[in-house]
Amino acid sequence: MKKILIYGANGYTGRLILEEAFSRNLSITIAGRNELEILKLSEEYNVACEVFALDEREKMLRVLNSHDVVIHCAGPFMYTAMPMVKACLETSTHYLDITGEYQIFEQIHDLDEAAKTANVMLMPGAGFDVVPSDCLAAKLKEQMPDATDLKLAFTSVGGGLSRGTSKTMVEGSHEGQQYRRGGKLETKSLGTSFREIDFGAMKQLSVGISWGDIATAYFSTGIPNIEVFTGSSAKQIIQLKWMGRLSFLLKMRWVKNFLKKQVDKKRPGPSAEKRGAGKMYLWGQASNGQTAVESRLTTPNGYTLTAKTAVLIASKIVNDDYKAGYQTPAMAYGSGLILEINGTEFS
Repeated sequence: MKKILIYGANGYTGRLILEEAFSRNLSITIAGRNELEILKLSEEYNVACEVFALDEREKMLRVLNSHDVVIHCAGPFMYTAMPMVKACLETSTHYLDITGEYQIFEQIHDLDEAAKTANVMLMPGAGFDVVPSDCLAAKLKEQMPDATDLKLAFTSVGGGLSRGTSKTMVEGSHEGQQYRRGGKLETKSLGTSFREIDFGAMKQLSVGISWGDIATAYFSTGIPNIEVFTGSSAKQIIQLKWMGRLSFLLKMRWVKNFLKKQVDKKRPGPSAEKRGAGKMYLWGQASNGQTAVESRLTTPNGYTLTAKTAVLIASKIVNDDYKAGYQTPAMAYGSGLILEINGTEFS
């Protein structure tokens, strides 16, 4: 049986992915740099384990050589993705991760030819970031092949943020909002782009954010103008504007470290009850300058969905269902991929 390595399995989302893979009786090994936590998980689930940090290159190569695919869960990925990706190219190991950082999509996209030469698939964003939104973007492109503008948005009911997600947000807090215009990434001030969006279940004030789709939706559809929004409130938009004005402070490492220490005082992530009750609502609009089409998508809670989509894609790979090179979820598996997850529905 082909083997899956889950790196960062002791993190909040990593553990959810472990639980999902274990429930599907896949051949898995868990790994991470925290020996005590990895050994404890290994005993709890009776699965093989490895302990190594990403700067222990020789050990990482040895472990990857005996695995067919890695699900990389240890962020922030701006620090962790490239060491793992480069090792995967050297060992011909397929790479998945759960990032939503647009910079990572751009960097790994540049390794497309190297991945094809190694006959491996590189797919960052195999979780909520960005499987459902990428499928939504691809569906809109199918409905309007000549689209020049794409707007995507998401919001949640129930749930909350994990520590890992919160720390990633801290790392990017000094930037403005990134969006794509004419195929190029551009920046605007935080909190200056907002609109009311009809998600179907509710209408909600939403604000522009630097989400991974400004990269992945472009690679999937070729639409040159892309902006992403998330559900917000008037109070939050004011806070974002102040963050923009204080960006010079948020660039300082000691400020980021202080904020991350505050994150560590919080719960690891939403409880199982909150995840079970939560839902994600996505909206998309494609236009060609004359007409527009809209579509909506409902999914389970984002963390629950991440575990299911990451393991679904890994299981496809071990069954030799993959495309070599850099891939987005929709590029590799089409806009209908998300519908393979129970509780998802387009409208």
